[in-house]
Order: sequence, then C-alpha cells, then structure tokens
Amino acid sequence: MIVKFTVRPDQGDPSGFDLGDMLWAGELGEASSVGHVPDQGMMLYLSVPDLLDSLTMLLSRRSTNASFTGIDSSFRLDFRTTKKTVTVKGRSGPVAQISHAELAETVLSAAEELASRHLTPPPPEDHASDDYLTALKRFQQVAAQVRKSE
Repeated sequence: MIVKFTVRPDQGDPSGFDLGDMLWAGELGEASSVGHVPDQGMMLYLSVPDLLDSLTMLLSRRSTNASFTGIDSSFRLDFRTTKKTVTVKGRSGPVAQISHAELAETVLSAAEELASRHLTPPPPEDHASDDYLTALKRFQQVAAQVRKSE
C-alpha cells in the first residue's frame, strides 16, 4: 500500500493552514484528493493529526471502525478492522485490505516524511505544527505497539 501526503506548491512560508492532498493506493484501488470538482484539497497540517488520532483508536482496538474527512474538504476514507486486517475504503470503493502493522507503518512513514520535509524546524509560533508533531509522537508509540503484537 502507498500513502502520500503532499503540500501544494506556491503557498509561501509553511503554515498550519497550507493546503495539500492525500493519495492512498492499494491492491484494490485508489483514493486521492487530487483532481476533483469541487476541489478536495485539505488543510494538511490539521488533517493529518485528525487522521492519526482516528487510526490510533482503530489500531489500539478501542474501535472497529473509523472515518476520516479532511479538514475543509470532502475527501473521505473509511477504515474497518477485523482481528487480522484493516479494510481501507474511499468514496469510489475499496483501496486495500492490509494488516494492522502494514497500515500503521505506511501511514507513519508518510506522516514522518511530511514532517521532515516541511516541519523541520517547525515554523515559529505555529500551533498547527505543534499539534501535528504531538499527534505524530502518539502515533509512533501506537505503531510500535502494533508491530510488537503482530
């Protein structure tokens, strides 16, 4: 499975309100916020922490279903878990059915890459980047626990 978070170009200095896109591609299909009318781009640095928090509930087995909608967007993903797998579904249909560990690692990698490219160092006085980095740290712990349990 491939997950990519990208910031749209030409927005000036990085800020918590930058628009960006998500791409989720798996063996069953693809879900992307790119190329839709109306536009499905989202405030990426606010959306990714929301996604990470939703997946934290799912991967720590406190919930069997999770839904994510990008901030200021209509881009949506739904996640459903069983004992062994997670099904990822976009509006156009299924994207992938993968293990909990693969989902955790794939999303963690995409979130860390976005942070290293655009939030290192964090923009001064930007609370969105603080929230992003805090959610990322929590998700890193969850991903480590999922790895140990599988």
